[in-house]
This record gives sequence, structure tokens and C-alpha cells, in this order.
Amino acid sequence: MVSIRQSRQQSQITMSPTVTVHIPHASPSIPAEERPRLAISNSDLRLELLRMTDWYTDELFDLGPEASYVRFPVSRLIVDPERFADDDAEPMAARGMGAIYERTSDGRVLRPVLDAEERERLLAAYYVPHHKALETAVQQALAQTGRALIIDAHSFPSSPLPCDLDQNPYRPDICIGTDSFHTPEWLRTGAMEAFRDAGWSVEQDRPYAGSIVPQCFHQRDGRVHSVMVEINRALCMDERTGDRLPRLGGVALEVSGVLKTLITAAH
Repeated sequence: MVSIRQSRQQSQITMSPTVTVHIPHASPSIPAEERPRLAISNSDLRLELLRMTDWYTDELFDLGPEASYVRFPVSRLIVDPERFADDDAEPMAARGMGAIYERTSDGRVLRPVLDAEERERLLAAYYVPHHKALETAVQQALAQTGRALIIDAHSFPSSPLPCDLDQNPYRPDICIGTDSFHTPEWLRTGAMEAFRDAGWSVEQDRPYAGSIVPQCFHQRDGRVHSVMVEINRALCMDERTGDRLPRLGGVALEVSGVLKTLITAAH
């Protein structure tokens, strides 16, 4: 296996169909048919979308046509595909922010308490198809090459939201999230090393932890690797307005370069 630092010096980087970029929180879209079911004003909805959307992650994690992409098409305020569907297994459900949010990021009512029928409708309409698409992408990678790598792509606010479990005011530039089974040591250390080499502060599993793996592979198939990469929004956007900063393009180039280096080192 090529070391991370060696591969950063290579002029030719070959991407691979084994790579799936998962982008779950980039969309601010609220389907028209879902809007009446949200119990907040339009101004409050705009503010909540500003806080909760992973803005510009489509650009920040653009690795070109040789990677596959699984993007969630609507806002996480409708359904959050990164949460466990079973509230008993989801830590954020206790804060009213399981797979289907009933509370806003600051604890206000987002929607009335759901009955079982409405909950199942939302999961069937949004959650299940998204997870099926991710599962299919991983299956295709395994069929082609016998291995799969998921890059779980996120951004995070530079200051903790009231709902966040980690309230430490210091937040790094980059958070690397890991799974005990699906993030091998070379992937964990390689990701952290590569981002530090690019000049950024990096922490593991804080302020957010974990990395997504389709349930049918989770803790079962060691050929499926996964790493979450979270980028501090202050690097690329005005968090008060949502406007992109002039340096966003440069940050995107750095991120894609680091990720391509990491992928190359995996081969």
C-alpha cells in the first residue's frame, strides 16, 4: 500500500468505481406537499435551513465522474437519512431529532408528534429509497472490484448548535468520523494525516462521530470501508447569511486533492 505522503507527490491520480460519495444533508428543498405539515413560520424555516443544511458539500466533495454519488434530494428537516430509523437506536431521538425531526435545533416544535401512519409514509417516501440507492452503489462497487469505500460528506457550524451533544466551543477545521468495524486504521490515520498535511486542524469523532454504512453490510462485511469527512463551514461560507466565501473554490480543490490522495493510497 502506498503511504499517504508518497501518494500526494504523484502527478497521476487514478480514481476508482469503488468510491461512493454520500451527500445526505446538502439539500435545502422542502417539497410543497410537506410544507403545511411543518409548524413554523417561513422566516423561522429559513433560519432553520440555514443552520441545519450542509451548504456547498456538493462542490466541496466533487471528485469528478469516476466516483459515484448518492445525494439525498430533500432537506433533512423532512427526513434525516443519517439517523437510525428506529428511535430506540438513535441517540438524537431523545431531543426530538430522530430520523424524523419533531423539534428544531433550538428545541422549538417543528411538527406535531407523528402518528405511526405518517411516520411510515415519510420513511417510505424518502428514507427507504435513499438507503436503497446507497446499498446499490456499494453492491455495484463490490461486484466490480471486490471492495467499496464510502466517503460520508458533511459540513458543520463553527459554533455548537443547542441540539449538539458536543458543546465544546473549540471546533477544528476538519472532523474525521469513524466506525469501529468499517474504518480501518490505515483509513483513519491516513485521512487525518492528509488533512493535516494540507494545513488544517483535524480531530477524530468530534464534534461529530461515526460514518454511514448500509445496514445490510454493517458489522458484517469487512470489504466495505467508510469514513466521514466534515468541514467547518467557517472555511467556506458566511454562516450568518449562507453566502459562499471567495475562498470556497480553493477549499474545494484542497479537499478533492486530499480525498483523491487518500483513495490512491488505498489501492
